[in-house]
Amino acid sequence: MPQHLPIRKCLILTSGFKLSLLTLLTNRQLFLRHLAQTSDAPLMLEIERAEGIYMYAPNGKRYIDLISGIGVSNVGHRHPKVVAAIESQLGKYMHLMVYGEYVQSPQVILAQKLAATTLSKLDQVYFVNSGTEAIEGVMKVAKRSTGRSEFVSCEKAYHGSTHGALSIGGGEYFKQAYRPLLPGMSQIRYGNIDDLEIISCRTAAVIIETVQGEAGVQFAGKAYFQALRDRCTFTGTLLILDEIQCGFGRTGTFWAYEQTGIVPDMLVTAKGMGGGLPIGAFLAKEEVMACIKTDPFLGHLTTFGGNPVCCAASLGVFEALETENLLSKVKQKEHLFRSLLVHPLITAFRSQGLMMAAEMPDFFTLKKVIDLAIEHGVVTDWFLYCDNSMRLAPPLIISESEIREVCKILLACMDKVMLDETKQS
Repeated sequence: MPQHLPIRKCLILTSGFKLSLLTLLTNRQLFLRHLAQTSDAPLMLEIERAEGIYMYAPNGKRYIDLISGIGVSNVGHRHPKVVAAIESQLGKYMHLMVYGEYVQSPQVILAQKLAATTLSKLDQVYFVNSGTEAIEGVMKVAKRSTGRSEFVSCEKAYHGSTHGALSIGGGEYFKQAYRPLLPGMSQIRYGNIDDLEIISCRTAAVIIETVQGEAGVQFAGKAYFQALRDRCTFTGTLLILDEIQCGFGRTGTFWAYEQTGIVPDMLVTAKGMGGGLPIGAFLAKEEVMACIKTDPFLGHLTTFGGNPVCCAASLGVFEALETENLLSKVKQKEHLFRSLLVHPLITAFRSQGLMMAAEMPDFFTLKKVIDLAIEHGVVTDWFLYCDNSMRLAPPLIISESEIREVCKILLACMDKVMLDETKQS
């Protein structure tokens, strides 16, 4: 490079032998220029590598991931068993054919293991690439299987961002710009038994989160889910549980519904399922799934669903959960968080296993704590429909000493914010 040019510029000889001046941009600048943005204020953390509960910036700064990439890294970043499973599958084959045509060992073994987690009460699995795709799939299957077209979902629910998922989601703020959405959608209040009367013989399915995530970790309890199960059975309505966030051990049992005493007709999962790779699935009994085989055949299609490398990664997650007994330690770690995170700014603390919400007086106070925590190397967040509550969902592998470390940092940040607010008042 000629010495008289600025250090961040170089001359490029094009194929037409013309000289053009190209400014070399940083990754942050390229991020803002070329990646479609979903908000005016992205976090802009640049991460070079990640391992376990930690993420590292190019300058070496360490961050503790206290949200698991929003519920994805249940067994931590780059878990050795997940990486080994991926590497093993890479030596065999990657994509071969669209879903459901070839017999592929990772798909078959994973489907068998998933069915076993439900004691084979849901014995068939359809693999997709994400949670929102799984929601789209169950909506189609519910309509075909029941011959009905109406759906019931909950206020403050989040099921994804595609058209059908948005139609059943809660919160007009996210819907308003995309109306008209799908017709025949009704919403009930999560946990309110009186509202179950809305479910009728015209309802194809009720789609509900076992634990509401974006509402700030809300769990309705056994009595509610039993009443919901009874109402769906009475009206011939499919009960579909969304465990995209709360499944795969997040609450201390493999599925959160195990704590309700009921079994759904269909189950949706994703996020923590792939150990960091994109995969989702929906499960049902064979008689429910059968409707997509005929009239028309190929009633639901996906090109990359059940990608063998992603399925292998999920098998690695299973192995990590089983061999390290991670589920048996969830409640103990939950209790440690609850005992340590006591502060005047925390007005309520809700939790289901390592799916936790620390409520504060308002969003502005919470945002100050979150920003300060990130400065001190702890990444946390808030919830879409509960923006005064801090999201706490660390990888299940987090140790007791690491819990004590992050809680100490968070409490110090709260002390600082409270002191600053006192001075300002």
